[in-house]
Amino acid sequence: MNNQPSRAKLRVNCFSVSLDGYGAGPQQNLKNPLGAGGMALHEWVFPTRTFQALHGGSAGGTTGCDDDFAARGMAGLGAWILGRNMFGPIRGEWPDDQWKGWWGDTPPYRTPVFVLTHHPRAPIAMAGGTTFHFVTEGIHAALSRAREAAQGKDVRLGGGVATVRQYLQAGLIDEMHLAFSPVLLGQGENLFTGLDLPKLGYQRSEHVASASATHVVFTKRAP
Repeated sequence: MNNQPSRAKLRVNCFSVSLDGYGAGPQQNLKNPLGAGGMALHEWVFPTRTFQALHGGSAGGTTGCDDDFAARGMAGLGAWILGRNMFGPIRGEWPDDQWKGWWGDTPPYRTPVFVLTHHPRAPIAMAGGTTFHFVTEGIHAALSRAREAAQGKDVRLGGGVATVRQYLQAGLIDEMHLAFSPVLLGQGENLFTGLDLPKLGYQRSEHVASASATHVVFTKRAP
């Protein structure tokens, strides 16, 4: 009998993509962090009860399929990993310590968050339980540190597209939930270009459609 505890998963949840596979539009900048047209990818989640509760919205919010997936995405998490572009618009060396993320003083993560970067920076403790840690040693080091911090809970990979692609190519993602929004972007950052998901060991394990998105879950086959 195997009494070993199961390994905590690395998960991608609620990652919105267009019908043509783009996870962000072109021309991303401070005023338009998701790129041209990118905000439309996430319209399925904004009204949900889970999103409203996380982001200080009005009481209530929609329930149903979309909210079920949003809630699943927040359950059982002990840490997050983000690419630097998900943390903010600054490129290159950090000019100062002023930028602390897109989310104000109380980010929605509420766990340790490990940000991939080439440029060192001291950790940032925020209100609500979020602490940003900056990892310069690459994706494996970030995952190792995140798993240690998660203390047996799952680690969620928040993106962006380039970061998810790196972890997919390395075969490190255990489960990936994509929300396909009914929009076409035509250009931007494409999640699938050059990736052979079946060859990388991924299979579709679930798909459910709502009026606002088609939710598809991919899981890594056991070796």
